[in-house]
Amino acid sequence: MKKYTKSQLALRNGQDKPEIWCAYQSIIYDVTNSRLWKNGKHYEHWAGQDLTEELKDAPHTEKVFEKFEKVGMLSS
Repeated sequence: MKKYTKSQLALRNGQDKPEIWCAYQSIIYDVTNSRLWKNGKHYEHWAGQDLTEELKDAPHTEKVFEKFEKVGMLSS
C-alpha cells in the first residue's frame, strides 16, 4: 500500500484537491463519494487529517470505515 505523509494527506481535504481523504489508525480512506463528507467537512470534523483520536467522541464505531476504499498508509 502506498505511503503518504501528513502533508500529502492534508491536501486531500476537499478544498485543495478534489479527493477527500481521512486517516484512522494509520490507514487512509477515500471518503470523496460520501454525502456525509461533502466539501471535506463531516459535522465538526475536517478531512485531510488523522481522525483516530476524534473517533472516541463519535456516535459510531470504527466499522464506519469498512465501506470506504483504503488508498494508503500514513507514514510516521
